[in-house]
Amino acid sequence: MTTTMINLIHQAELDTLKAFVKVCEQLGLPYIATGGTLLGAIRHHGFIPWDDDLDVAMLRSDYETFLAKAPEILASQPYFLQTPFSDENYGLSYAKLLNQHTFIEEKNNVNYARKGVFLDIFPLDQIPDSTSQLRKQLSDIHRLDNRLLLKLHYNVIDTPMRHLMSELSTEQRQTVLDLKKRRLALMQQYNSNNITPDTQFKNLASQYSYDKEIMNYHQITDTELVPFEDMLLNVSSDYNNILISLYGDYMALPPESQQTAKHINHLIVNNQEYFA
Repeated sequence: MTTTMINLIHQAELDTLKAFVKVCEQLGLPYIATGGTLLGAIRHHGFIPWDDDLDVAMLRSDYETFLAKAPEILASQPYFLQTPFSDENYGLSYAKLLNQHTFIEEKNNVNYARKGVFLDIFPLDQIPDSTSQLRKQLSDIHRLDNRLLLKLHYNVIDTPMRHLMSELSTEQRQTVLDLKKRRLALMQQYNSNNITPDTQFKNLASQYSYDKEIMNYHQITDTELVPFEDMLLNVSSDYNNILISLYGDYMALPPESQQTAKHINHLIVNNQEYFA
């Protein structure tokens, strides 16, 4: 990916992140940076130079409030809040805030969902104390993920056959909707109002293994602001332990061969087209 292309992606992502934070501040909703965005904030005080996405997370109740109220607040701005229910062709279990002044195509991810440079917004749900119950919960969720991606024609590569597929029938759309509702119920099955500082939460849509990206309530709610590019970003005050859990020696840079963008391979912005 060229420097020009990654810089354009970063600028669109930063604008989107600022819009997200402004809505959260307006609604009084807490959030934290997570994954590579947390790593970038601490190690680089901004983007990881080669990274091409942004990740934030919210407790499920705050996440649902954001989903309910943000679209109206953002109505006059160039953003679309993509969820399993706002975009019927979208098969993932978490929200994305899309910058509609852009268009992208992703590596190994061909589908009919709406496209644009995005901010990933992950809900954090309570998880069971039992490892076996957590494994079962994740297995059940992943099984529904796979069924949905298949029914919504997600593919690793584009093929001529894909363009011959007809639109989903009314019956197929209802089946997809039912599967999405079942997945949502599975993700929330252990949520309760009985929360202590040690109650454990997880990003159940995480790309990391089942024992990763698990945080307790105190880690999620005890936060601080750190510099991120030209803004301040909310992170867990226990970011050191969270990053060690995810990456080990997180201040060490990966080998040069691994310093590559993972998601976007085609960008259109300002009527200009760029390829990775």
